Amino acid sequence: MGDQRRETADIARALRHAVRGEVDFGAAARALHTMDASNYRRVPVGVVAPRDAADVAAALAVCREHGVPVVPRGAGTSIAGQATGTGVVLDFTRHMRDIVSVDPEARTAVVQPGVVLDRLRGAARAYGLTFGPDPSTHSRCTLGGMIGNNACGSHSVAWGTTADNVDRLSVVTYGGTELHLGRGGQGAPDGLADLVRDHLAALRTGFPPGLPRRISGYALDALLPERGTDLARAFCGSEGTLAVLTEATVRLVESPPARALAVLGYADEGAAAEAAPGLLPYGPLTVEGMAEDLVRDPAARAALPRGGAWLFAETGGATPEEAASHAARLLRIADALDASVVTEPAAQRALWRVREDAAGTATRTVEGAEAWPGWEDCAVPPARLGAYLRDFRALLARHGLRGTPYGHFGDGCIHVRIDFDLVSKGGVERFRRFSEDVADLVVAHGGSLSGEHGDGQARAELLPRMYGGELVALFGRFKDLWDPAGGMNPGMLARPARLDDNLRFAVLPRERVDVAFGYPHDGGDFATAVRRCVGVAKCRVDGPSQGPGVMCPSFRVTGEEQHSTRGRARLLHEMLAGEVVTDGWRSPEVRDALDLCLSCKGCRSDCPVGVDMATYKAEFLHHHYAGRLRPAAHYAMGRLPQWLRLAAPFARVLNAAARVRPLAALAKRVAGIAPERDIPELATETFRRWYGRRGNTAGDLLLWPDTFTDHLSPSVGRAAVTVLEAAGLRHALPPHRVCCGLTYVSTGQLDRARTVMRRTLDTMAPTLGTPVVVLEPSCAAALRTDLPELLPDDPRARRLADSVRTFAQALEEYAPDWQPPRLDRPVAGQTHCHQHAVLGDAPDRRLRTRVGLTGELSGGCCGLAGDFGFTRGHYDVSVACAEEQLLPSVRTAPPGTEILADGFSCRTQLDQLAGVRARHLAEVLAEALRRGDPAESPEPGLRD
Repeated sequence: MGDQRRETADIARALRHAVRGEVDFGAAARALHTMDASNYRRVPVGVVAPRDAADVAAALAVCREHGVPVVPRGAGTSIAGQATGTGVVLDFTRHMRDIVSVDPEARTAVVQPGVVLDRLRGAARAYGLTFGPDPSTHSRCTLGGMIGNNACGSHSVAWGTTADNVDRLSVVTYGGTELHLGRGGQGAPDGLADLVRDHLAALRTGFPPGLPRRISGYALDALLPERGTDLARAFCGSEGTLAVLTEATVRLVESPPARALAVLGYADEGAAAEAAPGLLPYGPLTVEGMAEDLVRDPAARAALPRGGAWLFAETGGATPEEAASHAARLLRIADALDASVVTEPAAQRALWRVREDAAGTATRTVEGAEAWPGWEDCAVPPARLGAYLRDFRALLARHGLRGTPYGHFGDGCIHVRIDFDLVSKGGVERFRRFSEDVADLVVAHGGSLSGEHGDGQARAELLPRMYGGELVALFGRFKDLWDPAGGMNPGMLARPARLDDNLRFAVLPRERVDVAFGYPHDGGDFATAVRRCVGVAKCRVDGPSQGPGVMCPSFRVTGEEQHSTRGRARLLHEMLAGEVVTDGWRSPEVRDALDLCLSCKGCRSDCPVGVDMATYKAEFLHHHYAGRLRPAAHYAMGRLPQWLRLAAPFARVLNAAARVRPLAALAKRVAGIAPERDIPELATETFRRWYGRRGNTAGDLLLWPDTFTDHLSPSVGRAAVTVLEAAGLRHALPPHRVCCGLTYVSTGQLDRARTVMRRTLDTMAPTLGTPVVVLEPSCAAALRTDLPELLPDDPRARRLADSVRTFAQALEEYAPDWQPPRLDRPVAGQTHCHQHAVLGDAPDRRLRTRVGLTGELSGGCCGLAGDFGFTRGHYDVSVACAEEQLLPSVRTAPPGTEILADGFSCRTQLDQLAGVRARHLAEVLAEALRRGDPAESPEPGLRD
């Protein structure tokens, strides 16, 4: 063991000396790269992020000298295990991300391997062009990864696979040779011409015909003379086993200016699959299929035509009318139960989102069981797809398994996640038996074991069933011509590892971990909750596709894997495994990664598998600091409710002291507050005190006096009272002080949080069942989720959670006939991230429409996020999060725009960073009611 450590240290030292990019052999870096989006796990010795081709060559030279294998890796969304390895991982997501050039006349682009697909598509869009292949991970997958896997996507019926769109490639072999690959045998390693000449018959007859999605094995038939001896095409799909890509020239295609979507409903997926080939002669851009067991959102289901399965057939045209006409033609020729043409871009995006999130949605069966890849993307000739699906469903039933097929029906490619038991010995044995049987089934239908994502470790062992021994032997000889030392991604494609080795679940503890939260959606098991992350990496959305969502604010501004939801989940997985991250709950690696988690809960809704990192962070902090001294901010801001109660009688004095710079600086230093922050002003009269003077004691609704409204922004509470009374709603406050426990939860003080919550439940017990209107979104979210999940055995917690209503929701439910005042002005500002993730904002949108507030609020996170932005060391990230969406939306708002932010943190961030006073919707409505003239302006909260 000591010799191994010394050897590893020597390799790291040599790499740091040779490479200009980052070299990281630490536990965190290794843990972050143990897995991709597959069932497999291999621990690397270290990670290198090369800056350029010279760095790649230098890193390979060091690894070659020390006999260490190399694995090139893009975004790590591979589903078959080929982006994992036991040697040095070359991470291309930090550097080598340039689009070198775009030539609109030649319709080509030159890119580095780390370029994210959507960045290339964005650059090509200016010329009316695009890169045709578009896997569902287009917002984070890299061109290098796409070339490695020969990725395809939904538009492959029109534009083919990545191999169909590659012109030339520059690569460096493990032996240090630079090659430039193209047609006519350009760049061929020594001996390749002889290999092809000696085995022409096998190469001409060994590959199944009529398969647009044959991705399995090496594409040796591309080397046939009648196919142009295309080395670049043969390299595509080689999964990093031949050489390292350093630059690619790819072909671009014309992107239709307008698109429409024909949505065709069928009785079941078999009928949809049989109908798909009939659409192909009419030139659709996509023919995608999915069944109803994948559509879990009732709103999404309502937008679809009648049927139990659907085809999404996209059409293009020079004008919207032409695209719609082409879609209407598909409706006429399709034998569908029901159908519609969708032309509105937002509606099309909403439907495509259902399809693109399927890789995550399918990881849970309809019944909630875990489902895994492994037979994620086999393909058969499109004409055989209906028959194959029926046989496949029967095979699942014979093995007692369940899955949800969907995918690229027009190309005969099916994705499916299956509820394999990959933990128990018997479950793993059944996984192997099923894999062997389904491989035989695919081959019987003339298909390919992989139709998009590559073979990796999941399927390469079974390639002899598809190709026979002679051709598979040629794969090994082909690999050896490029990589005689065997240093490039060993265990993949040629001489592969067994499909049931290196499973990532084997290292997790068999006994349940003692935890504080109930994890009701994961059977109360923290390990099950952590392995909910399957690595599809929607949290790593990059570039123009970042869009209006929330997840993941810190990754959006740092670009670091450890700050993505996936990265943090990987570290927690390795913490439970105990091999790489060895300190358990005391782990500094996990603590440091979670330090920049804003607990925004965005992943709870935006992650397609519902990872809830805010809860995992609170759980970790609870254990990490058990019996230990906590950071000062935990005592100061984590216990904010008790400090504000003590401070309330002295508000005027404390406000005056906070304006004295030396005193404020001292207070911030003691409390762990960022020196750049201003201390918020305390209310000189709390909301509870003001309300008590009114004498209300009973009502149909309870108005929740949260800490922020009570002590820091009582104007919001007073405004809510004005509006509720105008709507004819009787209200009261809880009889005694209450608290949702949010600040204790977010800092991981979970024992104290439960004490506070139980006290609150005791206070609320006589009124349980009465609707509770909560004005602060973060407190409403805590009551809805944290309360019942921390007190799962107390039925009162669920009753209180179910009675929580947001301000807009209460007005909609209990005063549906009330006519609010008209405001008739545009809005900008922020939808609170907890509202986005937990509560939803549909009632707010409808209320804003009724009062004439037009426009959209920004997505993202304000960056303050409770205590996060106030904590020392977080200021720069907090500001960068605000600059990502919120601040630009406010700065560009026209004069007269109403600035809305229901969350105290959002309003504080806007005030401190932009000098803008934002208001709660209740304040805006109350002002209009009091004034009776909503058109009068300007007023506080308006951009002037």
